[in-house]
Order: sequence, then structure tokens, then C-alpha cells
Amino acid sequence: MYDLIVVGGGPAGLAAAYAAWEKGIRKILILERDRELGGILNQCIHNGFGVKTFGEALSGPEYAARFEELVEKTGIEIKTDTMVLDIDGQKNVSAVNPTDGYVTYSAKAVILAMGCRERTRGAISIPGSRPAGIFSAGTAQRYMNIDGFMVGRRAVILGSGDIGLIMARRLTLEGAKVLACVEIMPQSSGLRANIARCLDDFGIPLMLSHTVTEIRGDRRLTGVTVQKVDEKMTPIPGTEQYFDCDTLLLSVGLVPENELTKKIGIRLDPRTRGAFVFENRETETEGVFACGNVLHVHDLVDYVSEEAGFAGEAAADYIINGEMPRDSFTLTTSGGVTYTVPQKIRKKSGKKLINIYLRINRKVRKGDIVITSAEKEIARYHKENLAPGEMITVGLPSVLMPADSGSDVLNVSLEEIE
Repeated sequence: MYDLIVVGGGPAGLAAAYAAWEKGIRKILILERDRELGGILNQCIHNGFGVKTFGEALSGPEYAARFEELVEKTGIEIKTDTMVLDIDGQKNVSAVNPTDGYVTYSAKAVILAMGCRERTRGAISIPGSRPAGIFSAGTAQRYMNIDGFMVGRRAVILGSGDIGLIMARRLTLEGAKVLACVEIMPQSSGLRANIARCLDDFGIPLMLSHTVTEIRGDRRLTGVTVQKVDEKMTPIPGTEQYFDCDTLLLSVGLVPENELTKKIGIRLDPRTRGAFVFENRETETEGVFACGNVLHVHDLVDYVSEEAGFAGEAAADYIINGEMPRDSFTLTTSGGVTYTVPQKIRKKSGKKLINIYLRINRKVRKGDIVITSAEKEIARYHKENLAPGEMITVGLPSVLMPADSGSDVLNVSLEEIE
């Protein structure tokens, strides 16, 4: 029996467990399916992590090591090479590993921090043969940065997510030729800084409103056909371009790893593909919390650690004080805001400032994020140079939340300024 079980030993799980320890919780168990802690950061050898958290640019392994050192100084129990198979509504966690075999652990609270996985070729239905040489960008990153294998010499990258952009630079630095980065949307889904550092600095073209429509090759990929698409994402006849290449990397989105979340019966938000949560990252199931990329896909690991801290502190409060009242406001979106996290804010949250993470669906040079209740404005935040690939954060002081507006809904919208 533990006070707290954290499923996942990546940046979210480590930060959440440490935050709970700092709040006085002592019987904590971290379960990690990989052979070592750190999660995806272990293969992210480029720098840029930790600017917000530590005030310096670290590589992924360096950032993970900072939190591993903090956790190792505590009495938090860690089990690596341990696969969690099931979690039930009573917070019993069933897992298996080579040493203990099949074991069921019980806890007063559970934090879900399983991260996310990449979408594959099957999810986007590219026609053509099935030769070797087609990788998700994260798989190629692991082969090159951890296993030491070069994946190819002439590459095309489909999708402009951050992993794909970073791999364009990585392949170039290792001597490969990256012919193009192809994006079906009219704007990139990656950070602007990564576009500048990974594509522009190396002369790699970014082809917006284009996609791969055919794969050629028998045993090994020999080339791909790229076409321009219209506003309905339909390929336009006569715009075909053929690229002679031996490698295709797919950077076509990330999906939160929520199979365990579904087993508990927790409701998922179709927009984020993660759980519906309150401002403290508690799900709609009492005593079960979620944070990091299993909740929604982040663009910076610093935000992951920040959010995990909310979850860890809240789990500690739950273990010590019990369940909080669930009377809450529901957050809705309009005007180009695609989603918010949290989706609910307790009317008596106990927090002085509530951080709201959100994303928008288009580029905006200048705009205001407006929060309203019963059509009355309660907060407005001016923002500049907004993009779909970059998460926006606003801090809502709890004193601004309406005491009695006759509505249990807060709407978050974007107002573009000409």
C-alpha cells in the first residue's frame, strides 16, 4: 500500500513525484516501463530545454538528470522495466516486471504521466508500397542518438512537428541530404525557433500546403511523390513533384498514451485526447490526476514540469485532506481557441492564480485572449505573434471569477486585432 503511485518516469512523472514529496508525502512509488528514467528526453540530445525552469539551455538528458538527482535524494521508490497493465477505479495498479513478476499495488492517489506516442503511416493512409526506409521521426531519433545507426542518406520529412524539424537538422549534421520538409497545413505545427534553427539555417525548404501522395520502392524506398493540396486538403492534379530519396520521416502528430486512462473509465476530451481535468489536474475520477503529454501535447518540457508540479501538490493535498468540493465552472472555447487545459475550474479552488493553457487554430500577429462569464468580460490578455504550434498561457486571478453570475460556464475566446 502506497500513498501515491506515479505511472511514468519521464519529465512529468519525476516532477510530480518530487512535488508530492516536497508537500510531505513519503510513501511514493514511480513505475516506469523503460530501463531507465527520463522518458523521451533521453534521446533528445539537442539543447534548449530548461530555459524557463533552470534559467539555462540544457540538453534533454541533462534536463532529465536534474530531476533524477532531486528524486534520488528522497525516499521515493522507483521500479524501472515495469509495465503497468491495468488500473481500476479503486486505485489498484497492476504491473509486471522481470524481477517481481505480476504484482498489484494499491494507493490513496494515482498520477498518470504516461506521455504520448507518434502517429504512424497507417494513421494518414499514404498510398504505395511498404518498403524499408519509412520511419516516424522519433524512431529515427532513437536509432541515431541512442543506438548509433544512420537511417538514410537522402531524406524527405512529412510534417513539420518539432521532432521532424529537429531531425532535419540532425540528419544534415550527420551528412545526409534533406530534400524538403512537407506540411499539409498552410502553417507549420512546430515552434518558430525550430523552423529558423533547423530549416532556414541549413537551407532546407519548407513546402506548406503540400503532402506525400505516393511511395515508391520495393525492398527499400526509392522515392516519393509530393503534391500541393487545396483548402479541403485534397491533392491538386498537375502539381506532382517527384523526390529521389531513400528515407521518409513522418512527423505527423502525437497522440497521448491514454489506454490506461480509458480502463479506469475516465472521460477523455476529444480535442486534447487527454482527460478532462480540474485546475489542480485531478480527473473526473476522485484521487486520479493527470499531467504532461498524456493530458495534452506540450511544446516545451518546462511547461510539462510546471504542470506536473500542480498535479503532485494536488495529489498530496488530496492524500492529506481528502476530496475537495466539485462545484465548478466549465471552460468553453470560441473565436479560434481550439482547447483549454484545465477544462474545469473549481469555484473554491484555494488557488490565488489559475494557469490556463490553450492553443489557437491560426497565426495571429496581434490579438486578445478574452475570458467571459454570462457574456460579461472578466479578464483580457493582450498577446502578439501567436501561432498554432505554440502553447499560450494566461493566469486568471481567482478573485476575478464571478461569485454569482447565474452561469457555470467561462468562455475563452480569441479576438484578433487588425
